[in-house]
Amino acid sequence: MKLHRRGPVTVLTLNRPERLNAVTPEMIHELDDALGDASGEPGCRVIILTGAGRGFCSGLDLEVGFGDPAGRSEVAHNYRFMESATRITERLRSIGQPVIAALHGPVVGVGVALAAAADIRIADASASFGFGFVRLGMSAGEVGLSWFLPRIIGPARAAEILFTGRTLTAAEAESAGLVIGVERGAALARAHELAAEIAARPAFSITVTKELLNASTNGAGFAEHLELEKRTQVLCSLTEEFTAARERFASRDRA
Repeated sequence: MKLHRRGPVTVLTLNRPERLNAVTPEMIHELDDALGDASGEPGCRVIILTGAGRGFCSGLDLEVGFGDPAGRSEVAHNYRFMESATRITERLRSIGQPVIAALHGPVVGVGVALAAAADIRIADASASFGFGFVRLGMSAGEVGLSWFLPRIIGPARAAEILFTGRTLTAAEAESAGLVIGVERGAALARAHELAAEIAARPAFSITVTKELLNASTNGAGFAEHLELEKRTQVLCSLTEEFTAARERFASRDRA
């Protein structure tokens, strides 16, 4: 795992390019630590998640599997691995910074789940999105994917993709709404442009907006969500950023 800071933007790079960044238990722990470090950095305003080499992530490394049980119950061991992997997607949603996934090459299985847990996804034209775990006798709903995908592209389309285990091209992913755009050879560059634009906004406003977006898909009713919006706007109205903005508008009106 590589962590690189460029001003208010932190780039986390899955760094196992010789295996197309196929996920191992060690990588899960490294990514968890990196997300903790980045989200806890006071100057970090936006996080970009990407992969080194020819692809973003080719899914679980099937040669390694869930790791060596070392004589322990295989069921218990595999469950602990899935718990640690699930914490990654939970953290991607719960941290205050927006997360942009810059995707290229294979984006498969747990790689799709990581991308789906990001707030925004931008793909290179080389990206392909594989949902083939169901072909191996496993559930396609891994690490939050069966939660995120229906909310991103709709339940019927998600069902068709997950039941068949097919692969989407970058263009198909854009058409379905899984990614917001396809950049020919420049997904990471576009992610940096967007991250810089977001980082220029007041930090508290972005954090609470992410909270509201999360709440809107977490099962609360419309009335409860309106109450949450009202509370959030009152809090924002008391921030230094909003006070400064009002003063700027007032001085402009007097000019």
